[in-house]
Amino acid sequence: MEEIYFQTKKMTIGYQNIPIIRDIEIAIKRGEIFTLIGPNGAGKTTMIKSIVGQLKLLDGTIYLNKESMEELSGKELAKKMAVVLTDQVKTELFTCEDMVATGRYPYTGRFGILTKKDLQYVEEAMECVHVSELKDRDFREISDGQKQRVMLARAICQKPEILILDEPTSYLDIRYKLDFMSALQQMTRKENITVILSLHELDLAERISDKIMCVRGEYVERVGTPEEIFQKDYIRSLYGIEKGSFDEEQGRLELPKITGDPKVFVLAGGGKGASVYRALQRKGIPFATGILQENDVDYPVSKALAQKVISQKSFTRISEETYLKAKQQIDQCEKVYCAIQEFGELNMENYKLMEYAKELGKLV
Repeated sequence: MEEIYFQTKKMTIGYQNIPIIRDIEIAIKRGEIFTLIGPNGAGKTTMIKSIVGQLKLLDGTIYLNKESMEELSGKELAKKMAVVLTDQVKTELFTCEDMVATGRYPYTGRFGILTKKDLQYVEEAMECVHVSELKDRDFREISDGQKQRVMLARAICQKPEILILDEPTSYLDIRYKLDFMSALQQMTRKENITVILSLHELDLAERISDKIMCVRGEYVERVGTPEEIFQKDYIRSLYGIEKGSFDEEQGRLELPKITGDPKVFVLAGGGKGASVYRALQRKGIPFATGILQENDVDYPVSKALAQKVISQKSFTRISEETYLKAKQQIDQCEKVYCAIQEFGELNMENYKLMEYAKELGKLV
């Protein structure tokens, strides 16, 4: 069994001797990705800063590979731990390559001279997060997203045993978020690096994490695997979601449904209805939809946005009773929109409904 690499015992964190979160117990193995999630102001950044030593612990101990962090010198700690915080770094006359190269200084002598091997690590780290083309640019003159990637390269270049990241994707566009998360996974697999990070993007947290800690209130609320954390309605409770919805299975947010009697009936299925549902929601039009099998990809979106959903149990033919319910709903709506492009054996009743709407002059 693989041993625990990072561990806290009865850790209490806060500011000016005022506790924010008490008795934090964390145990992470080598090569695991451990993610902190929770609402703004819950204490995620405070926890990160306390772990890296920017804030003094109010109580408890942090261990790296069974050694207390308090007993490690600054240079020893720099060889074991790399850190990227959300605070913007201020520099003078540093190129991006210079900034990345500072990640190698814990390994250099007193004069800070880089070897060929150090320079190779710098080059590889910059390639990893796609900032090689910025190497000669003044660090002060690049965008926030580019700065974030340069600082990530600096941390990677440090070749740490543990990597601490506070909202590392906050300035990155979707391409670079995926690139970075992919690189992070590869690092943990190939080099057995332990990672602790905080994230606001719940879909990323669900996909990349080995364990997730949910932070809210004075104590840690829950710790577990993504499958244990993303249970029905838990995220709504954790974040206090009152308007709209969050689908834990799909990691998908939806805005509130429009209230009122349905004016439009949407024939949907096979994922073709979701974009229509959202278009109607944006226009403020209440709608009904069907006939959907309950395993259809449109089904969870329909439950979040439609006033009425006519559905059939998964993998079963549409019953006469369900067909008649849909037909009656079409009678009550002003218009019918058909998002279905192909009709198969299990949804021929939807084809009949389309023809029925056409006869009524309601099909658009």
